[in-house]
Amino acid sequence: MSFSDEGAAASLAEAFRQALLDHGEAEAPPVLSLDDLLALHGQASAAVLLLMMALLSVTPVAGIGTLLSLVILLLGWRWHRDHVQTRLPRRLAEFRLGPVWSARCLRMLAWTYGLADRCLRARWLFLSHRRTRLGWGAWIAAMGLIIMLPLPLGNVLPSLSLVLLSLGWMFRDGLALLASAVVGSGALVFTATMGHVITEAAQRAWDWGLQLF
Repeated sequence: MSFSDEGAAASLAEAFRQALLDHGEAEAPPVLSLDDLLALHGQASAAVLLLMMALLSVTPVAGIGTLLSLVILLLGWRWHRDHVQTRLPRRLAEFRLGPVWSARCLRMLAWTYGLADRCLRARWLFLSHRRTRLGWGAWIAAMGLIIMLPLPLGNVLPSLSLVLLSLGWMFRDGLALLASAVVGSGALVFTATMGHVITEAAQRAWDWGLQLF
């Protein structure tokens, strides 16, 4: 199955809905690993891996935030290649989400692909041309760096940008790629603003401390 094929997104949405149903009906709900979630796609690709990393980076699951951003940075670095390694690092691939977050991730992926089926289609193909890979790779790396920064809610906009980018690349939808650039620009503005606010606050705290002594 190619992601650009008609009905591909619907098939993926149905696969995740069925996995969610099986999860709910099990006496002891299974604990899924990230490798399990990747395998449910049936077709591994750099775009699929990026989508998973972006979606998981906004979930408050302790212990994987830095690893996720590092994988995103690596994907950005290698995005210009025709064939990108899609296997997760062993430590990350074996990371298990727990029954609650396993169900939430299945639900989130089913919803994402259901929405993609309704909204995405091949258009503005020049934005997903192979010659644009280098530029999009730099964009992915920039969003990964922002996700890595310890800013309050600072991972939301860059993660959404990467979700749109990965879906746009999967389904060759240039409009989704353009939306990724718009949302990511908002992430850059937010990061710069927060950096200015934090710098100003630190400077004032330093000046106040000097006055005390």
